[in-house]
Amino acid sequence: MMDIVIIGAGAVGCAAAMELSKYKLSVCVVDKESDVCEGTTKANSAIAHAGFDAEPGTLKAKLNVRGSEMMEGLSQKLQFAFIRNEAMVLCFDKDTSGLEVLKQRGEKNGVKGLSIISGDEARALEPNLTDEVQAALLAKTSAIVCPFEMTLAFAENALENGVQFRLSAEVTGIDKTDKGFIVKTSRGEIEAKAVINAAGVYADKIHSMVSGTPLKITPRKGEYMLMDKETVPTVSRTIFQLPTKMGKGILVSPTVHGNLIAGPTAVDIDDKENTATTSEGLNEVRAKGSLSVKNVPWGKVITSFTGLRAVGDSGDFIIEESDVPCFFDAAGIESPGLTSAPAIGEYLAELVGKRIPLEKKADYKDTREGIVHFAMLSNKQRDELIKKDPAYGKIVCRCCTVTEGEILDAINRPLGATTLDGVKRRTGAGMGRCQAGFCSPTTMELIAKKLGIKTEQVLKKGIYESEVR
Repeated sequence: MMDIVIIGAGAVGCAAAMELSKYKLSVCVVDKESDVCEGTTKANSAIAHAGFDAEPGTLKAKLNVRGSEMMEGLSQKLQFAFIRNEAMVLCFDKDTSGLEVLKQRGEKNGVKGLSIISGDEARALEPNLTDEVQAALLAKTSAIVCPFEMTLAFAENALENGVQFRLSAEVTGIDKTDKGFIVKTSRGEIEAKAVINAAGVYADKIHSMVSGTPLKITPRKGEYMLMDKETVPTVSRTIFQLPTKMGKGILVSPTVHGNLIAGPTAVDIDDKENTATTSEGLNEVRAKGSLSVKNVPWGKVITSFTGLRAVGDSGDFIIEESDVPCFFDAAGIESPGLTSAPAIGEYLAELVGKRIPLEKKADYKDTREGIVHFAMLSNKQRDELIKKDPAYGKIVCRCCTVTEGEILDAINRPLGATTLDGVKRRTGAGMGRCQAGFCSPTTMELIAKKLGIKTEQVLKKGIYESEVR
């Protein structure tokens, strides 16, 4: 019997696994997808929010600020990309009361470095802001992060500290027993003393397998546009608009990889798998993004995509022990869920600790060696790396300067990539302007060799039938 089964291998599930791996517990993460970070976590704004938006006293406020405080230290220990680039919230009206509300809210939440500046002061910092900008809230602690690297770092750290991962294992039912739970999956049953439900947009479905109390999760569709890298960035800070009840509006922001991203839209839907982009949605991104920033290189869009946010009906994160003892929900984790993830992991561990004794491990390892990114190295570092391993001298992805060595590392490391998307998220191969048109054949050959399958059997996402991880 396991101590804990975590359902969901996104940012929250993997953060909980990492936190619980600090203790003498047996933990297993299950997910219906073939890789971590396949749901909400893979398609979002990649912002580490400062914490001024959430209502004081809510879990969103508390965990956002705590997660923001944790993020930089974690990025250094676990080696994932993180840049404290600051943010602005723009006001297009002479009435700046909306900005004042955000500033006061942020200060109550414990956010440091908030100030309101004039439109001219904002344009002095970001020359491409439009003339319509009258004032802005400047947030010094806002940051950008790589969601894929972050989640993978949490997962690999958890794995190294003893957590098991059972992927391509869809949960089909959960039985309550005298000893705990039997979690039924498409890859067999797992008995556990406790269950953490971190299933994203499917958290309500998982919840209903055990509890009779209502829990409703609405998928909120958000469309994005990603632009090619520019020699001179359009903006260096994350540019928000004053938020509404549907979210923080259309943002324009740099990414940690040097691209420019704009979005998301916000449309509530019923279909939990609808990630199609629409002409209406992308037109909205262009129109509203152009209200904030001029000279956005809309002609250099290299891809568009859609993410689904898991919206609960309480207005706050739902992180609690349910009416069924030892069944814990981590549901309705919409924005700022990515920022809050490590703090949610801590919070869940506290809840679990009230039911299962937590004893710290003496040999817990709090560091992780990430994938070397060849493009980020100096010429001297590149030469030294190639001498050690000639595979780093073979460029596979020309757009993003990703080498064979990086792809082999992504495939061979713990929780190694088995798909084109898995390699892309770990290395960046396929994220450039040709969108994997050039590098896919070589990447497929490397994956096929590792898995012992034919090249044509390698998938973009999902799992080859004979493969069991």
